[in-house]
Amino acid sequence: MKINIGIEEAERKEIAQGLSKLLADTYTLYLKTHSYHWNVKGPWFQTLHLMFETQYTELAQAVDQIAERIRALGFPSPGTFQEFTQLTSIPSKPGVPNAESMVEQLIEGQEAIVRTARSLFPLVGRVADEPTADLLTQRMQVHEKTAWMLRSLLEK
Repeated sequence: MKINIGIEEAERKEIAQGLSKLLADTYTLYLKTHSYHWNVKGPWFQTLHLMFETQYTELAQAVDQIAERIRALGFPSPGTFQEFTQLTSIPSKPGVPNAESMVEQLIEGQEAIVRTARSLFPLVGRVADEPTADLLTQRMQVHEKTAWMLRSLLEK
């Protein structure tokens, strides 16, 4: 059945493609954060172990929201590692970094997601896609706050 929500198919497709990148970034950061939760060690262990758990739990919920918005626009959501690897802007580095490097890499990942989300605003604004704009705003608020909290750990 044809979708008639006041946004043409071409614009919905372009938004879904952008959201697919956001989904890939979010899932990639989820995996990285979860891995760091498992592998962190050192004097910051307890603090970071708990902080990373809070962060990966929030990211797991976010991937569902983003994927469902893509579906509501009428397009399939990416869902394989191969697709996410092709779509993400967050680099994957092998090995287990030390705790400080973990925090630095997670800051970079949080900020990458903000940039990906922000890049969609001109399009969603042009076609008055308020539900996507609301989702993007919520995601940006979470990631900017999380990046700030992580950066605070590194201050001397």
